[in-house]
Formats: sequence, structure tokens, C-alpha cells
Amino acid sequence: MPGTPPMATLEQENMPVVTRFAPSPTGFLHIGGARTALFNWLYARHNKGKFLLRIEDTDRARSTDEAVQAIFDGLAWLGLDHDGEVVKQSEGAERHAALAEKLLAAGKAYRCWCSPDELKEMRETARAEGRPMRYDGRWRDRDAGEAPAGVAPVIRFKAPRDGETLIDDLVQGPVRIANEQLDDMILLRSDGTPTYMLSVVVDDHDMQVSHAIRGDDHLTNAARQTQLFFALGWQAPRYAHIPLIHGSDGAKLSKRHGALAVGAYADRGILAEAMCNYLLRLGWSHGDDETISRQQAIEWFDLAAVGRSPARFDMDKLSNLNGHYIRQAENSGLLARLRPILTKLLAEELDPTAISRLEMLLPALKPRAKNLVEMSENALFLFLQRPLSLEDKAAKLITSDSRAITADLSVELERLESWDVESLEALIRRFAEGRSLKIGKIAQPLRALLTGKTISPGIFDVLACLGQKETLARLADNAGETPQAGR
Repeated sequence: MPGTPPMATLEQENMPVVTRFAPSPTGFLHIGGARTALFNWLYARHNKGKFLLRIEDTDRARSTDEAVQAIFDGLAWLGLDHDGEVVKQSEGAERHAALAEKLLAAGKAYRCWCSPDELKEMRETARAEGRPMRYDGRWRDRDAGEAPAGVAPVIRFKAPRDGETLIDDLVQGPVRIANEQLDDMILLRSDGTPTYMLSVVVDDHDMQVSHAIRGDDHLTNAARQTQLFFALGWQAPRYAHIPLIHGSDGAKLSKRHGALAVGAYADRGILAEAMCNYLLRLGWSHGDDETISRQQAIEWFDLAAVGRSPARFDMDKLSNLNGHYIRQAENSGLLARLRPILTKLLAEELDPTAISRLEMLLPALKPRAKNLVEMSENALFLFLQRPLSLEDKAAKLITSDSRAITADLSVELERLESWDVESLEALIRRFAEGRSLKIGKIAQPLRALLTGKTISPGIFDVLACLGQKETLARLADNAGETPQAGR
């Protein structure tokens, strides 16, 4: 079929697997990019191949060092290590340009002197006719002697006009694109710098990329790039175009759906392993398995299980999955992750005694926690200086009646010899029964005085982790007086 590049050869099928993640540093690493990186990483690790990182910084005006660092930080947080050195696309500009000149010399490219006004006219005509803008090829076979004076030309690829280009996509299946729908793309700008479309082809070849796994918004690009590979006499990588991620309502993913830069999820207390598990399940499945370990993901991942429909991002589901990982986390590792969050919340160094109390309270904090920030906030009472300043709702619980009850309870607590959850619960329940009180009538003012809030982990766990001395001191701080409200 005229103009149709060959499909993957048997040799290519047997070649070592090399994938690449190639973000553009014009913004931070977002959910879609993180999932693309994860799928590339897993496919490489599953096949004992290589996962490469390339920064596609050909758009020098919009590329920033801050965005590059955010990409590095995001990948490091997710635990997606790359093989070899990072490739910066801009550093290969000289080679990219030389290959454009090679295509020009071979008659597979040509110089184009179209003016901005001419291109504007083409866009307006296309808009009026309700079709995408395509360059009309007016300089494709035109004599260079007609070139206007003082105008620097671009170099365009002389794309095949007949037949179709076939993409044997590993996710989408065979995709056929009529060549007449693809115009002659620019390879070199008028200032001599290469475009993304040329650079990505050269870099994929030079990096020996076997599989290009990316979003399906690049599907048309794959047809153009396949033509360019063919013109250069190279074999294109196997393509796998993954459907994009939508919001929970099916609309294009945006910030209103909770879509943020990857670093923001870390700041909100999402665990990296929970995020990777969630991203893995966005468009890929393994039976009914919902929670999948890193090792299982490497063992099970393949492209055949990637769906063709857009996945839907749901922040509530991510939070629930994160809660599962928090509950499964080892206390020592969890404590290390909570430390920097608590330091930031308190804006001071953490008291070692309070850290020991936190370690003791972790089993009580874990069951309800959805993220590490929430968990840290629920543990802040352990680090507060006496006397505690009570929140307004908590202060309203401290009445003359409740103060008298807690004063009597303090006497009983001071006599308690075994300070543990079981002994504390038995004492307080016995105390309540002796006064014909419901446990809440004691627990609520007790919680207010000990934590400054109306919500906390179980009151018996709070008492146990604070210890006898600190508990009695906090209760004594507000004995016989109106506690201070508002913290």
C-alpha cells in the first residue's frame, strides 16, 4: 500500500524492552504524566528491560528548571527509578538539525517560505470549512528561485500523500490513518532549531526505545512520526496509546476534580504506594484485585490488560485506598513520615516525650485516618504545651457539673496502679455506673480537657498514651476555673 511504513518486524519483537518517560518541563508532574511514567516503568521492569528518562525541553521559552526539578521529585516520591543518565532533548539539537538537512538532500524534505499571513489565511479557511488546519503544500514542488527576499525558510517533511499509515498499537489495536489527512510538518524552524516532532523521532531511535507508551492524544503524532522513521530508514518503536484520565463526572480532568501536581498529593498526606496502586488501577486491571503491591504490579503488568476507555479519577476512592495503606503500614515507618508534617504544623522541634506518646497512640489513630495530614492533626494534642487552650465547642462542655465529675474521677485515676487501656476502661465504666451516668457524660468533658477538642482517638487510648502524670496535670489545669476557649 503506497506510503504505508512496515509494521513491527520479528526482530523488533525480540529486541530488549526499552521504554521511556519523556515529559515536557513546562509545568509540574500531574496525574496523567505520573500514570504514563508508572506504566512505562512497570512494563520495563516486568520484561527485565530499561526505563529511560528524557526531558523534552525543545520549547525553551516555556521550559523551567523548577518544572524539571518537580518532575525529578515526583518520580522519586513515586519510587520510579530510571536507568542511565537523564537525556535532555535540547542537547541533541545539532544532531536533530543535521538529520533534517539529510532528508532535505535526499528529496524527502523541502524549504518553505510561507509568510505568517499565508498561514493565517490557511487557518481561517480551515475554520470556515469546519476542518483541522493543514498546510496546503504550496512550497512542496515550487522552485526555490521564487523565494521572497529576506525571508528565512522552515524545512518541512515531504509526507506521503497517497495510501495510509498503519499503527499496530498495543492498546488501541490496528489504527489506520489516511495520509491525505496529514500535512507536511515542520522539521526545522526558520531559526534553524528542530521541532518536537523531529527531535522525538531521533531521540527514540538513538535511545533504542522499543516501546513508546503514552497518552492517546499522541495517536496522530504516532502516524507522523512513523512516516519520519520510515523516511530515515529506521524502525519505529511499538506504540501503546493509553486513554486519557477523566474526572469522576466523565468530563476532562481538571483541578475541580481534585487533579493536582503529584507533589501536592504528597503534601496532603497521600502515601506514594497508595498513589501508585491507584494510578495502576486507572485503566488497567488484574481480575478483581484492588490492592496490589509493587512486586505484584511488576509481576502482573502487561499492556493487554490496559482498557481502551478513559479512566475516571475519583479523589474519594484514592482517599479510601490511602486509608487502607495507612492501616497496613508499619508503625516505625509511619512515625518517620508523620514527623515532618508535625514539625510543619507546630513550627517547632518535636518533643521526644510526645513522640514516644505518638508511637503508642498510632494503633488508635490508624483505623480512621484517610491521610497523614489528618492523622497528624488528630495527634497534635500530644505536643501542646500546658495549660491547653480549648476550642469553642470543647470549652462549652466544661460546666460546673462536668468539672465536679472530672475532679472526682481525677482522685480515682490518681489511685490507679496499672495505667493501661484495659484498666482505665474498667475504672471509668465502674465510675460511671456508680453515678448512674452514661459513659459519654464522662468521656466528652474528659476529652475536651485532655485534647482541647471534641474529636479525638478513643478516650481510653488518649489516657493511656498521655500517661498518668500528664493526664492528671491537664485535668488539674482547669480544676475550679473556667477554661480558656479559642486556640
